[in-house]
Amino acid sequence: MKIAVDCHGGDNSPQANVEGALIAMRRHDDLSVVFVGDKAQIDPLLADCGELKDRIEVIHAPEIITGEDRPTDAIRHKKDSSMIRAINLLREDPNVDALVSNGATGALVAASTLRIGRIRGIRRPAFCPLLPTMSGGIVGVCDSGANVDILPEQLVQFAIMGSRYLEAAFGIKDPKVAMLNIGTETEKGDNLRREAYPMLEKAPGINFVGNMESRDLLTGKYDLVVCDGFSGNVLIKTTEGTALEMLKKLKKEIRRKKRYLIGAGLMKKMFMDLKSFMNYQNYGGSVLLGCQKTVVKGHGSSDAHSFAVCMDQAYRMEKANMTEKIRESIAALPVEEETAE
Repeated sequence: MKIAVDCHGGDNSPQANVEGALIAMRRHDDLSVVFVGDKAQIDPLLADCGELKDRIEVIHAPEIITGEDRPTDAIRHKKDSSMIRAINLLREDPNVDALVSNGATGALVAASTLRIGRIRGIRRPAFCPLLPTMSGGIVGVCDSGANVDILPEQLVQFAIMGSRYLEAAFGIKDPKVAMLNIGTETEKGDNLRREAYPMLEKAPGINFVGNMESRDLLTGKYDLVVCDGFSGNVLIKTTEGTALEMLKKLKKEIRRKKRYLIGAGLMKKMFMDLKSFMNYQNYGGSVLLGCQKTVVKGHGSSDAHSFAVCMDQAYRMEKANMTEKIRESIAALPVEEETAE
């Protein structure tokens, strides 16, 4: 398997990207990597790669797409950027199976959709990040930012794509799918959600269990939550932010009194486990479901460990033949629900 790595665009790039990819290569003996970016910055980071050298390529791409660049302008004018060169490589080289990037979200979605293309029948690809649940499992959120304004049938497609992802890549049998809403009652929500509800109930290939309120995201009652990209992005970031602030508050309170410090010393292992559990860096990034090839978007703040988890996600998706499974499920939809353009 060969994965292209966009080496720029993140807060800790290119070091985190390169080091993370090397960690993943040591985990997977059949994985090779093409690093795309400024060779002057990448080559020194590969000086000690040792036995991995034979599985590494570097393609020079000196330009960087930033969050301030308009996606369409970046695609048109920054053709020598690491992101665009990596996407073109994924499109043109049949030996390259996947792409991992923690660059600008808008540019990545637009370029992947335009250059790589969508699976037939998919109206728009969608992001599906993972979060830990209190029951020890994971929950996916689809969409989490790729599509702000959507149609009801797109929620059905998100449910199908997310279900196939969780089944094939994580072995979750018959994933429980819920729709994010302001209440659990069938008639709750705006027009989008009221129209989507019966469509989700009737859609083949998904286990739809009804509406979900945001407070239940981490309970473990659900395996996948479907929503528009605006709501999903707010849900994810609010959950992550709350977890981080709670950890800060706990740390501050422990330091406030000596007896708290003594108790914390006795519970150090528990606190370390809790910190690890609540750290979103341990759960990788968002897979872009619905493209013709595998694309994974890491957090802009990814460190080497988090980037390695993103590499693992791409590797797992390819091993599970995800694209073909999604293609088959979308093709099974009734003709009136297909949304090919």
